[in-house]
Amino acid sequence: MGVPGGRRPRQGRLVNIKLFTPGFPDWGTPLRESTNAIVDHWVTQHGEQFEAVSHALLTLLVPLEQALRSAPAWAMLLGMTALGWWLSRRWSFAVSVGAGLWFIGALGQWDQAMQSLALVMVAVLLSLMLGLPVGLLCARSKTLRLVITPLLDLMQTIPSFVYLIPAAMLFGLGKVPAILATVIYATPPLVRLTDLGLRQVPLDAVEAGRSLGATRWQILKRIQLPMALPSILQGLNQTAMMSLAMVVVASMIGARGVGETVLMGLQRNDPGTGLVGGLVIVVLAIILDRCLQAAGQKAP
Repeated sequence: MGVPGGRRPRQGRLVNIKLFTPGFPDWGTPLRESTNAIVDHWVTQHGEQFEAVSHALLTLLVPLEQALRSAPAWAMLLGMTALGWWLSRRWSFAVSVGAGLWFIGALGQWDQAMQSLALVMVAVLLSLMLGLPVGLLCARSKTLRLVITPLLDLMQTIPSFVYLIPAAMLFGLGKVPAILATVIYATPPLVRLTDLGLRQVPLDAVEAGRSLGATRWQILKRIQLPMALPSILQGLNQTAMMSLAMVVVASMIGARGVGETVLMGLQRNDPGTGLVGGLVIVVLAIILDRCLQAAGQKAP
């Protein structure tokens, strides 16, 4: 049957477009299935090891958290004010530290802030135990640095909440996966700046130590580490800030604290609650940042 106007439909062009449309192989399904199989194998075959790690972390976290939460608020205020004065030797700095903590208590978030502070302290301690030796090894070995650097780039480019997925699968919900995810997310700056600080130590100082008969350990302990200490403390500062930034993300898997307040405000469409939690995190970040900077300036 003819078409009005004597024209025929241009079906050939549609066919050509369909023929040349690229097709993608289905790699997503086998990748998902293999990943789930690997995680299931780890959980079933190494469940006791994961449980031992959880027990060790809780043994470190729970007493610290209980001590911070049970300590009188006035004692914490006086202690942190005294610490601020000792670090800076300035009463204005010490009073500002105490005022910041008082403001957190006035917002009704003292207990939540102590929970978050305990989690951050444990995460920073573990990051220091992991990042400092790796940074030392990277400073001594160029080959290791070439291997570690892409891994650090990957750890810093992956979105922070992605770390919660494997941690929650292997360790369940709660504070333990939150600590581990925080450590993975916050360790790279410490590794990088430790490596950088040690490599920036003048060769003249190292050669002088060698000429005096110092061993490699003595050179590291008495020359390289003291001269690289400002850079290491800067890395520790960034690690602490990134650990505190994970507080809100970690609340998604059951880690309580100030992050839970922010998450509650988002879930309930309550901007006031979210604002209160956000202000507490900001004040905690300022206090930690200024105290660590003062410690870096106090270091020889």
